[in-house]
Amino acid sequence: MTKNILIAGFGGQGILFAGKFLAYKGLLEGRQVSWLPSYGPEMRGGTANCNIIVSDEPVGSPIVFEPDILIVMNRPSLDKYESEVVPGGLIMVDSAMVDREVERKDVSAVYIPATTLAAELGTPGLANMVLVGKLLKECPELAGGDIEAVLSKVISARHQDLSASNLNAIKKGMGY
Repeated sequence: MTKNILIAGFGGQGILFAGKFLAYKGLLEGRQVSWLPSYGPEMRGGTANCNIIVSDEPVGSPIVFEPDILIVMNRPSLDKYESEVVPGGLIMVDSAMVDREVERKDVSAVYIPATTLAAELGTPGLANMVLVGKLLKECPELAGGDIEAVLSKVISARHQDLSASNLNAIKKGMGY
Protein backbone atom coordinates (compact mmCIF):
# COMPACT_ATOMS: atom_id res chain seq x y z
CA MET A 1 0.00 0.00 0.00
CA THR A 2 1.27 3.41 -0.98
CA LYS A 3 -0.74 6.63 -0.80
CA ASN A 4 0.61 9.82 -2.32
CA ILE A 5 -1.28 12.71 -0.74
CA LEU A 6 -1.21 16.40 -1.56
CA ILE A 7 -2.95 18.91 0.73
CA ALA A 8 -3.19 22.48 -0.54
CA GLY A 9 -4.70 25.80 0.48
CA PHE A 10 -3.81 29.16 1.99
CA GLY A 11 -1.24 29.61 4.73
CA GLY A 12 -2.93 29.61 8.12
CA GLN A 13 -5.48 26.91 7.20
CA GLY A 14 -3.49 24.18 8.93
CA ILE A 15 -2.26 22.53 5.73
CA LEU A 16 1.11 21.57 7.19
CA PHE A 17 -0.40 20.40 10.48
CA ALA A 18 -2.86 18.11 8.67
CA GLY A 19 0.02 16.63 6.69
CA LYS A 20 2.09 16.19 9.82
CA PHE A 21 -0.83 14.38 11.46
CA LEU A 22 -1.14 11.94 8.53
CA ALA A 23 2.63 11.33 8.46
CA TYR A 24 2.83 10.69 12.22
CA LYS A 25 -0.20 8.42 12.02
CA GLY A 26 1.56 6.30 9.41
CA LEU A 27 4.78 6.33 11.42
CA LEU A 28 3.04 5.15 14.59
CA GLU A 29 1.44 2.35 12.57
CA GLY A 30 4.87 1.13 11.43
CA ARG A 31 4.68 2.44 7.89
CA GLN A 32 7.26 4.28 5.84
CA VAL A 33 6.39 7.97 5.57
CA SER A 34 7.49 11.23 4.05
CA TRP A 35 6.27 14.74 4.91
CA LEU A 36 7.39 17.65 2.77
CA PRO A 37 5.85 21.06 3.52
CA SER A 38 5.93 23.99 1.13
CA TYR A 39 4.68 27.51 1.66
CA GLY A 40 5.09 30.91 0.08
CA PRO A 41 6.99 33.74 1.74
CA GLU A 42 3.70 35.35 2.73
CA MET A 43 2.94 32.50 5.22
CA ARG A 44 -0.55 33.34 6.51
CA GLY A 45 -2.67 34.09 3.49
CA GLY A 46 -0.04 32.91 1.01
CA THR A 47 -0.09 29.53 -0.68
CA ALA A 48 0.75 26.39 1.24
CA ASN A 49 0.86 22.74 0.31
CA CYS A 50 2.15 19.56 1.82
CA ASN A 51 3.32 16.33 0.22
CA ILE A 52 2.70 13.21 2.30
CA ILE A 53 3.57 9.67 1.35
CA VAL A 54 2.40 6.75 3.49
CA SER A 55 3.64 3.36 2.33
CA ASP A 56 4.38 -0.20 3.29
CA GLU A 57 7.57 0.09 1.18
CA PRO A 58 10.53 2.47 1.54
CA VAL A 59 9.79 5.95 0.15
CA GLY A 60 12.22 6.92 -2.60
CA SER A 61 11.35 10.59 -3.03
CA PRO A 62 9.40 12.95 -0.78
CA ILE A 63 7.87 14.82 -3.73
CA VAL A 64 4.35 13.90 -4.81
CA PHE A 65 4.10 14.51 -8.55
CA GLU A 66 0.92 12.52 -9.13
CA PRO A 67 -1.22 12.39 -5.99
CA ASP A 68 -3.62 9.53 -5.34
CA ILE A 69 -5.39 11.88 -2.95
CA LEU A 70 -5.75 15.64 -3.26
CA ILE A 71 -7.27 17.68 -0.45
CA VAL A 72 -7.99 21.30 -1.38
CA MET A 73 -9.06 24.06 0.97
CA ASN A 74 -9.35 26.87 -1.58
CA ARG A 75 -10.22 27.39 -5.23
CA PRO A 76 -6.71 28.31 -6.47
CA SER A 77 -5.48 24.94 -5.16
CA LEU A 78 -8.21 23.04 -7.00
CA ASP A 79 -7.47 25.00 -10.17
CA LYS A 80 -3.74 24.27 -9.89
CA TYR A 81 -3.67 20.62 -8.80
CA GLU A 82 -6.83 18.97 -10.16
CA SER A 83 -5.09 17.89 -13.37
CA GLU A 84 -2.24 16.21 -11.46
CA VAL A 85 -4.34 13.59 -9.65
CA VAL A 86 -3.96 10.07 -11.03
CA PRO A 87 -6.97 8.58 -12.83
CA GLY A 88 -9.07 6.77 -10.23
CA GLY A 89 -7.73 9.09 -7.52
CA LEU A 90 -9.67 11.00 -4.89
CA ILE A 91 -10.16 14.76 -4.67
CA MET A 92 -11.56 16.11 -1.41
CA VAL A 93 -12.89 19.65 -1.48
CA ASP A 94 -13.77 22.05 1.33
CA SER A 95 -17.02 23.07 -0.34
CA ALA A 96 -17.42 26.00 2.05
CA MET A 97 -14.30 27.58 0.54
CA VAL A 98 -14.33 26.32 -3.06
CA ASP A 99 -17.04 27.64 -5.36
CA ARG A 100 -16.76 25.08 -8.14
CA GLU A 101 -16.93 21.34 -8.59
CA VAL A 102 -14.23 18.99 -9.82
CA GLU A 103 -14.32 18.95 -13.61
CA ARG A 104 -12.62 15.59 -14.16
CA LYS A 105 -14.78 12.50 -14.55
CA ASP A 106 -11.97 9.94 -14.04
CA VAL A 107 -11.54 10.69 -10.33
CA SER A 108 -13.79 10.50 -7.28
CA ALA A 109 -14.77 13.80 -5.73
CA VAL A 110 -15.91 14.30 -2.15
CA TYR A 111 -17.35 17.63 -1.07
CA ILE A 112 -17.51 18.52 2.59
CA PRO A 113 -18.20 21.99 4.04
CA ALA A 114 -15.28 21.59 6.43
CA THR A 115 -14.98 25.25 7.36
CA THR A 116 -18.68 25.43 8.19
CA LEU A 117 -18.59 22.19 10.20
CA ALA A 118 -15.54 23.38 12.16
CA ALA A 119 -17.29 26.68 12.90
CA GLU A 120 -20.31 24.74 14.20
CA LEU A 121 -17.95 23.08 16.68
CA GLY A 122 -16.73 26.51 17.77
CA THR A 123 -13.31 25.90 16.23
CA PRO A 124 -13.34 27.47 12.74
CA GLY A 125 -9.58 27.02 12.47
CA LEU A 126 -9.90 23.23 12.51
CA ALA A 127 -11.44 22.74 9.07
CA ASN A 128 -8.19 20.96 8.20
CA MET A 129 -8.89 18.28 10.79
CA VAL A 130 -12.51 17.90 9.67
CA LEU A 131 -11.08 17.09 6.22
CA VAL A 132 -8.59 14.66 7.76
CA GLY A 133 -11.47 12.90 9.52
CA LYS A 134 -13.38 12.59 6.26
CA LEU A 135 -10.24 11.24 4.56
CA LEU A 136 -9.86 8.57 7.26
CA LYS A 137 -13.45 7.51 6.59
CA GLU A 138 -13.13 7.55 2.78
CA CYS A 139 -9.77 5.76 2.61
CA PRO A 140 -9.79 2.46 4.54
CA GLU A 141 -6.04 2.03 4.01
CA LEU A 142 -5.44 5.08 6.19
CA ALA A 143 -8.16 4.37 8.78
CA GLY A 144 -7.69 2.81 12.18
CA GLY A 145 -4.98 3.39 14.71
CA ASP A 146 -4.96 5.46 17.86
CA ILE A 147 -5.91 8.99 16.81
CA GLU A 148 -5.41 10.37 20.32
CA ALA A 149 -1.84 9.01 20.41
CA VAL A 150 -1.12 10.72 17.09
CA LEU A 151 -2.55 14.01 18.34
CA SER A 152 -0.37 13.81 21.46
CA LYS A 153 2.69 13.59 19.17
CA VAL A 154 1.81 16.36 16.73
CA ILE A 155 0.34 18.92 19.12
CA SER A 156 3.07 20.70 21.06
CA ALA A 157 3.14 20.44 24.85
CA ARG A 158 2.19 24.10 25.04
CA HIS A 159 -1.04 23.44 23.08
CA GLN A 160 -2.12 20.07 24.50
CA ASP A 161 -5.35 21.77 25.60
CA LEU A 162 -6.33 21.70 21.89
CA SER A 163 -6.23 17.89 21.67
CA ALA A 164 -9.92 17.47 22.47
CA SER A 165 -10.92 20.11 19.90
CA ASN A 166 -8.81 18.41 17.22
CA LEU A 167 -10.29 15.03 18.09
CA ASN A 168 -13.82 16.47 17.88
CA ALA A 169 -13.03 17.97 14.46
CA ILE A 170 -11.73 14.62 13.21
CA LYS A 171 -14.83 12.85 14.50
CA LYS A 172 -17.06 15.48 12.86
CA GLY A 173 -15.40 14.77 9.52
CA MET A 174 -15.65 11.01 9.99
CA GLY A 175 -19.37 11.35 10.72
CA TYR A 176 -20.17 13.56 7.74
